[in-house]
Amino acid sequence: MSFTTKLRSAWERTGSLLTIGLDPDPARFPAEFDGRPDAIFAFCREVVDATAAYACAFKPQIAYFAACRAEDQLEALCAHIRERHPHLALVLDAKRGDIGSTAEQYAREAFERYGADAVTVNPYMGFDSIAPYLAWRDRGIFVLCRTSNPGGSDLQFLQTEGEPLYLRVADYVARTWRERANAPEGQIGLVVGATFPDELAAVRARVGPNVPILVPGIGAQGGDIQAVVGAGGDGLLINSSRAILYAPGADWRAAAAKAAQATRDAIQAARTGAAPR
Repeated sequence: MSFTTKLRSAWERTGSLLTIGLDPDPARFPAEFDGRPDAIFAFCREVVDATAAYACAFKPQIAYFAACRAEDQLEALCAHIRERHPHLALVLDAKRGDIGSTAEQYAREAFERYGADAVTVNPYMGFDSIAPYLAWRDRGIFVLCRTSNPGGSDLQFLQTEGEPLYLRVADYVARTWRERANAPEGQIGLVVGATFPDELAAVRARVGPNVPILVPGIGAQGGDIQAVVGAGGDGLLINSSRAILYAPGADWRAAAAKAAQATRDAIQAARTGAAPR
């Protein structure tokens, strides 16, 4: 099954636009994981199983695993998601960006080693740095466009031929690069932060409704769900990480599930115009 088909099926089957980011910080784990050599895998697995009913995708952030020498636990987690929740999309948050021969190896890492359905990539080095990912015709990429961090404006707002650079990136992704790769619509998506809903609206207007947009920044980063949905419409993967992983409560599994459900419901209420429950 191609990434585009799987993502569309996940949206339809779950009725959810929520993506749950997996950013494991052992310092914040419940005490029951103290001293466990597989603590990162075990904690993330429990979160995944507790929250899967409310999500369309999971997004593990590779740096949190690599910094702890836990890439083997990331492999195990990705395998668990594929086996136990095969209808949900698996997006590896790696933000890779390098020359073509190195990009080929990064693509193998994402798609062979971790079995990801899609991976985040950096467009700064141009088309030949993302082409190796697109050679995997059944997988997808999300290209950084307008990121949620304040420093993103340093480059993304630079004017190029009378418009900001992030809109030029959106054009390249939706048209120039997709055509050069002969990629199906939806194989190349964008990353636009929830903290900039006006820019999200501008990107959506530029690329149309069929380009998937990964939207980090709600929850702990303060992005507004109503504004995000109003700006981006459907076709979004709205990511929340820490607000779900570390939701307060004595029963941390139930707390994570409750936070995921509440976030999904708030997104759905914004889509339908209903008052949040």
